[in-house]
Amino acid sequence: MKKHNQYFIYVITLVATLGGLLFGYDTAVISGAEKSIQSFLIEPLGLNSFIHGITVSSALIGCIIGGAVSGFISGNWGRKNALIIAGILFFLSALGSGAPEFLFFKKGEATISLLAMFNFYRLIGGIGVGLASAVSPMYIGEVAPPQIRGRLVSLNQFAIIFGMLVVYFVNWGIANGQTIEWINTIGWRRMFMSEAIPAGIFTVLMFFMPETPRYLALVNKESEALKILTKINGAEKAKEIIANIHTSVESKKAKLFSYGKIVIIVGVLLSVFQQFVGINVALYYAPRIFESMGAAKDASMMQTIIMGLVNVVFTVVAIATVDKWGRKPLLITGSVGMAIGMIAISTLSFFNIIGISTLVFIIIYTASFMMSWGPICWVLISEIYPNKIRSRAVALAVAAQWAANFFISSTYPAMMEFSGGLTYLFYGTMSVISAIFVWKMVPETKGKTLEEMESVWKK
Repeated sequence: MKKHNQYFIYVITLVATLGGLLFGYDTAVISGAEKSIQSFLIEPLGLNSFIHGITVSSALIGCIIGGAVSGFISGNWGRKNALIIAGILFFLSALGSGAPEFLFFKKGEATISLLAMFNFYRLIGGIGVGLASAVSPMYIGEVAPPQIRGRLVSLNQFAIIFGMLVVYFVNWGIANGQTIEWINTIGWRRMFMSEAIPAGIFTVLMFFMPETPRYLALVNKESEALKILTKINGAEKAKEIIANIHTSVESKKAKLFSYGKIVIIVGVLLSVFQQFVGINVALYYAPRIFESMGAAKDASMMQTIIMGLVNVVFTVVAIATVDKWGRKPLLITGSVGMAIGMIAISTLSFFNIIGISTLVFIIIYTASFMMSWGPICWVLISEIYPNKIRSRAVALAVAAQWAANFFISSTYPAMMEFSGGLTYLFYGTMSVISAIFVWKMVPETKGKTLEEMESVWKK
């Protein structure tokens, strides 16, 4: 590790992970504001729980779009420019979601058009999230040396969870000591607008970051790629890496299925299972879940913060172990923990037992996710694909992930109305199936260079 320029690598990684922080911030900010949105826009218009679910999850439609176009943008304009575009979208969404009446509508007057405009601004933010979720791990993965790549890409998940924790504190700080009326008229706006600060910082800093050497090699800028690789790895190692990169990209641009269908299927299923285990239900609806257990509003916000702290701690566990234990053991262990947590919550729900035991099993469930599927899914998606198809294959996997996320999140209110016990049992069952999938289909990538992944799939 001494051969690597650690300072340069970590500066690049930390700036890139701000994209992850904004990803977490944008997706979790709704947890503190969703009941106010219901009070301000849904109930006055006489709309049902399905529309409420769609509104809470509207950013996810943008995430699907952002994930789907990430391959085109990062493949044609570069990884760096894709992240700059994401930062601009985050900034615009933060201001627009907090003041959806801007220019066109009377402030405080609920209309269908205003609801549509609010969803439009959330959609813009979602496109930013979709872009950042695909490109941030790809950017880090294409810069990082293989010995520490898992740890550095996992830092992006840490940033996502840290962004969620930050916004839980921001939401709690805005709502703390205020009346429900104030939160429903002013507080929720401040929650959304607060995101403009980190979005602005991220966008400016990305202008000073380098493009990834793998992308530069793909667009025949090998001298620039060599310069960055030399700064990261030293002159001798840089020449060896650039030769390997050149070998992997010298032929014509490969078709998506050039390495078989299995590599594409594995990436898509990793993405889908990461969502079908139900994690974003716990994240988006956390205060509401805790309130349904009998907690007061302030207490439910505080329990959400506790859950956020647990998430951060167990993401650190993943960062510390991913390059030592490997990807597969962590994923399977996490799946088992999630299954135990969700099946227990389902059982308690069937018997109508609500209390500290439910909170304990939610924490077991989220901790298991954060030490496994949370970071490791992104690590694998950033590294399993060969260079020639990476940007397009990552785009497909990320679009599938956000589509699955939207499906799970938007159906949650209606599913809970039908049966809480069956809802949580479904997520528990998906956790069990995810463990079997990893055991049977997912290759171990620990310690392999991105160029070596080509030979893994050719076999």
